[in-house]
Amino acid sequence: MDSLAPERLVPLEAVHNFRDIGGYLGQSGLSVKRGVLYRADGLYRLTASDIEVIRALGIQTVIDLRSAEELDNVGTFPQDAIEVNFHHVPIIDSTWQHSDVPDFDEDTDFLMWAYTQMLSEGAAQFQRAFSIISDWPQMPLVYHCAAGKDRTGLLTMLLLGVLGVDDDVIVRDYALSEPAMLRMMEWARTEYPDLETRMSASPKYFLSANPRAMTNLIQKLREEHGDFYGIAASLGITETAIESLKSMMLIAN
Repeated sequence: MDSLAPERLVPLEAVHNFRDIGGYLGQSGLSVKRGVLYRADGLYRLTASDIEVIRALGIQTVIDLRSAEELDNVGTFPQDAIEVNFHHVPIIDSTWQHSDVPDFDEDTDFLMWAYTQMLSEGAAQFQRAFSIISDWPQMPLVYHCAAGKDRTGLLTMLLLGVLGVDDDVIVRDYALSEPAMLRMMEWARTEYPDLETRMSASPKYFLSANPRAMTNLIQKLREEHGDFYGIAASLGITETAIESLKSMMLIAN
């Protein structure tokens, strides 16, 4: 089985990074269950056609990782169209566009800085999101941010990591957000000019999903905390929560 098969992507009209995180090989030769956990970008953009796709997937729970300001400015998942268990878990208080960001020459340097900051300042929120998922809420579940690559990418790293997915596969999954950014930009040029303007005005490294950044981050975290259990523990995630997640998500091939 191709662990990065194209069918992992859920094709939608206005959401461009909606993906199943299942199907990867995990701990002890078990596979991560498919059709249970999804990662995504801004679900506030869902069209009527997209909503029918979401309904067909049976999505029951949504975790929104964006800031309160983002929800106020552009809206959120259309709960009037699909009733879900909705959880707002803001990883950061404000986006990079509204924060003092140091100057960087390389996108990998920026992403390492940004991800380290997120994991430090948003530790309690990553723990909360992980806890919601591992407590077995109504499934299937989707968690998302704005682009589906940074806040969402870090939570995916943690989930796949404790499930025993190889580091290189986690990196490759993260890198799938790079073409998603291109799809989003192309779509926004004609369908959502305000979004295209915001994206074009941002430094290019804001839109990057350079796999070297995730490789470097995982290496740094392993050096500091050992394995993914140690990384999770540094964020307040308990071993009980990890074992609960594994019992739900790992299945025999």
